[in-house]
Amino acid sequence: MEQAMEYALLAAFFFYLFSTIAYVMAVTGKASRVGKDVHTQRWSRRGLVLAIIGGTLHILFTVIRIAISGHFPTSNMFEFTAFLCLSIVAAYIVIYFIYRITVLGAFVMPLAVIMLAYASVFPTEVKPLIPALQSYWLGIHVTTVAIGEGALAVGFVAGLIYLICWVGQGNRTHTRTAAFLEGVLVLLLMLVGFVVMSGIFSGLGYQASFQHSVDEKPVVEEYSMLPIVSPHDSKVSKVDSFAGLEKPLFEAPSWLKGEKAAGKLNTVIWSVISGLILYGLLRLFLRRRLYELLFPLVKNLDLEMVDEVSYRAIAIGYPIFTLGGLIFAMIWAHEAWGRFWGFDPKENWALITWLFYSVYLHLRLSRGWHGLKSSWMSVGGFVVIMLNLIAINLVLAGLHSYA
Repeated sequence: MEQAMEYALLAAFFFYLFSTIAYVMAVTGKASRVGKDVHTQRWSRRGLVLAIIGGTLHILFTVIRIAISGHFPTSNMFEFTAFLCLSIVAAYIVIYFIYRITVLGAFVMPLAVIMLAYASVFPTEVKPLIPALQSYWLGIHVTTVAIGEGALAVGFVAGLIYLICWVGQGNRTHTRTAAFLEGVLVLLLMLVGFVVMSGIFSGLGYQASFQHSVDEKPVVEEYSMLPIVSPHDSKVSKVDSFAGLEKPLFEAPSWLKGEKAAGKLNTVIWSVISGLILYGLLRLFLRRRLYELLFPLVKNLDLEMVDEVSYRAIAIGYPIFTLGGLIFAMIWAHEAWGRFWGFDPKENWALITWLFYSVYLHLRLSRGWHGLKSSWMSVGGFVVIMLNLIAINLVLAGLHSYA
């Protein structure tokens, strides 16, 4: 069954990738024989069918993993990120059948590919749940969070498309909009770059390990990538040479505590470095900003429609995230720890995310924030979610560090 599970997820990844190619063909290809509209509709249908097949295989993977593990697969970074990918695809399919905007698929499906590739970087083996997670609330709380964030991700993509179109049309009086837009695209490149670097180190069989103590208990922390940062007050057990580097560049600060905290910080640092390197290479060879490369895909869109799609997706995702990220989370926290709220880093960031989208909806509905301002916030909201997924999950120690 485990092999069937792995094949199902791998097949889902390739169908998402093929769907991406089909959607890109739909919005970029030229077909003089059949006409542009027919060409777009034909490739758009193919992209949608491929996305649905990929989603079906992803659901099959989820069902098999539940059968093997006995719990809903959202207990660690691999499982949650993979399920978030499925939620993004499902939310896109629902939104597509409402608005029928082909170009949305050309941006959403690459995001799904990136998220699933990023998930695969983390350990994928099925492990028994630790006592803190042995509750039916795991499937209720974390699953609804992921479903809500999937819809919010579609709202982010629509907002991103709006900003690319707005800036690309020559509206550059606010240079900070162009800088913000480019920064968001670089953030996505950091995920891509990290996946690439992780694959390189994995292919080389790279290993490093350090001995140190956590809560006065001796532990051995293993790295699968070059250790830029080592655990605080640790001793080197083994560090393979890579590009002439045979030792860490610096030591983690003493306040960075928790299991594998230094290794997780090392992961974040590599994400930043690899993303910046990839961005630099793209700028060097293409000599254009990223949003300038993407503008031809969206230049003919109706901005009001794109703004409406972003709002509707967020309006769908917000109440679902509210249920999962706050209400269900507090109920489970009370059952597990005897309190509804404890200012744990993950709890705080869930509240920040909820407040951000609450402000978004308030400003849009009460203050008339549409178009550019609304798109700013829809994109910014997803940046908050990604910071939670990457930085908060991997760096800050807390009651949720087991994730």
